[in-house]
Amino acid sequence: MTEERHPDIEIYVKNRAVADIEAWLNNCFEQLSDISHKGLIHEYQATLNGESIPVLIHEKVVGKAWVSVWFNSDQTPWQKDLDCAVQASADMETQIRCIASGWNTGDEPDEWWKVENGNQEQIIWRTE
Repeated sequence: MTEERHPDIEIYVKNRAVADIEAWLNNCFEQLSDISHKGLIHEYQATLNGESIPVLIHEKVVGKAWVSVWFNSDQTPWQKDLDCAVQASADMETQIRCIASGWNTGDEPDEWWKVENGNQEQIIWRTE
């Protein structure tokens, strides 16, 4: 049985600058277009297999260390958030976190995947 594809993908990147994340995105997609920058929010349009994928990078979403990267599409190279987190962690050599379940009703909202150095661990991450 194949897991259902997530309708969007979001990961949290630890201690990486927007330029580092942009470089990673350029390796993941055929094209990355810069749309706008407003303070800590950066908008892009990625292209893969003819599909246009909106990408939003939001700096300092949890403390100063964490940057959110949100792909507002189900046409990403990844089936689910954890797949993206595993690749991002390996490629950027940093800790990545993503929601454990994909935001289903009744799920524990503080249950996350922590991906680092090739290891995956479910944790409770209270971000508020």
